Amino acid sequence: MNKGFARKSHTFLPKIFRKMSSQPKERPESLQFPFLDDEETITTIRESKTFFVIRGLPGSGKSTLAQAIQDKYKDACKIVSADHYKIQPAIRSAIPEDYSKVDEDLVDYCKRDVSVVVVDDTHHERERLDQLFDIADKYRYKIIFVEPKTPWKMDCLQLKDKNQWKLSADELKKLKPSLEKDFLPLYYGWFLSKRSSESLRKTGQAFLDELASIKVFRKESKHFGQPSDDPKVKVDLTSYFVKRPPGVLHCTTKFTDFGKAPGSEDYAQQEVVKSSYGKAFFLTISALFITPRTAGARVELSEQQTLLWPGDVDVLQPAVSLPKGSRAHVTLGCASGVEAVQTGIDLLEFVKLEKAGSKGEEVGEIGGGKLLSYGNGMWMLLLSKKIEVRAIFGGYYGKGKLVPTQGGSKRGSPFNACIII
Repeated sequence: MNKGFARKSHTFLPKIFRKMSSQPKERPESLQFPFLDDEETITTIRESKTFFVIRGLPGSGKSTLAQAIQDKYKDACKIVSADHYKIQPAIRSAIPEDYSKVDEDLVDYCKRDVSVVVVDDTHHERERLDQLFDIADKYRYKIIFVEPKTPWKMDCLQLKDKNQWKLSADELKKLKPSLEKDFLPLYYGWFLSKRSSESLRKTGQAFLDELASIKVFRKESKHFGQPSDDPKVKVDLTSYFVKRPPGVLHCTTKFTDFGKAPGSEDYAQQEVVKSSYGKAFFLTISALFITPRTAGARVELSEQQTLLWPGDVDVLQPAVSLPKGSRAHVTLGCASGVEAVQTGIDLLEFVKLEKAGSKGEEVGEIGGGKLLSYGNGMWMLLLSKKIEVRAIFGGYYGKGKLVPTQGGSKRGSPFNACIII
């Protein structure tokens, strides 16, 4: 009997210890981040592809932070540290050749679909960051900027004793100005996990296929580049919405244009924006819609998510104000010559009609929900079962252009996961 008891307690004890060791309060304050402490965030990052771009002065604690991320994500994580390549932090841009081996290894990890890649460097120069953004875009990684929270991170007198390069306080001071200012993205938003992105693309594709096969839709084919409105001719909506968002799907909150857009600094400094950065959220998709310009998914924001939503974007010219969060959407595709910003404007047109009392004409049920026609090529599918997608709140730092997909690909593939950059 004693033997049995001993065996039971043996299987039980390690669980207690595992539980205790995973408590966030065990971690020093300088290492408290959602992607290290919050279980939902950790799960979402595990099913995504993420570059953690660690930024800060030499000696500020970047390597410790990189190691903490490595310890958390284990085999799913690779560290690329400039220190390992003997690249000394320089005041001017390092010679690009210095980074050729770094980028070679980085690209190798991207090609292998490593979930978490930690890039550890000072990252004080825009030129170098642009090279990273291009790699992230090409391989569909999202970027999370991380800076050490150590109390001495900007104290050059303390840093001179802590940095391995033996840089003097004066040398460190020259690097400091470019690291004192937050690096703002092209836009902030929720970036779907790789798994959620693929799933939503497939749902979007199924919607386009079903819609195109409905007789009543074919009568509107002239809106979608089909010269005849012969109900026997099926419209190829996959080819019509030829431009796709680069990289992971996302729901934009605030367009900041790297700090140049009005109100971007104020938005970035909000406590809710800072504390949510790099954290996971569940977004609710309530409907799918198309117009002759765009295809998208409508996002229903929770009260908490509305806190991250700017107050000035739910407006249709001339000056029609709509409920906060009306514009929240995920772009799935655009017609040739149309930019992604149009998707949100198109969604506001639907909301404006709803506000005016138009519920659309109910055409019937198709797989997934109730189909509504608003005329002029505007269609919306109200999902009978709303879709929850996992997403990380952060920023997009690349060039942000929609990319045309190559013709002649297998039917359905562009919407699934095939994005040609």
